[in-house]
Amino acid sequence: MMIELLFVAAFAFVLVFTGVSIAGVCLAVAVGFVVMALAGMVGMVLKLLPWLLLIAIVVWAYRRNQGGTCQGRFSRQRRFRDSDRY
Repeated sequence: MMIELLFVAAFAFVLVFTGVSIAGVCLAVAVGFVVMALAGMVGMVLKLLPWLLLIAIVVWAYRRNQGGTCQGRFSRQRRFRDSDRY
């Protein structure tokens, strides 16, 4: 995040130095901040992608090895609950 902020600050300095109006500098800094923030978020997702895949595989393996006991228990409770109404 620090690199993005340094880029936006340098970008604003260059615009002021070249004589762009204050409104143009503000607009350019806002657009530059949004673009750099989105780029930083994409970079963070790519950096965390191996860990996210590992978590997804562990959850998938855990659910697969449960053997359906959890779902059977919930469906049984629902069936008893529905029969109590009638």
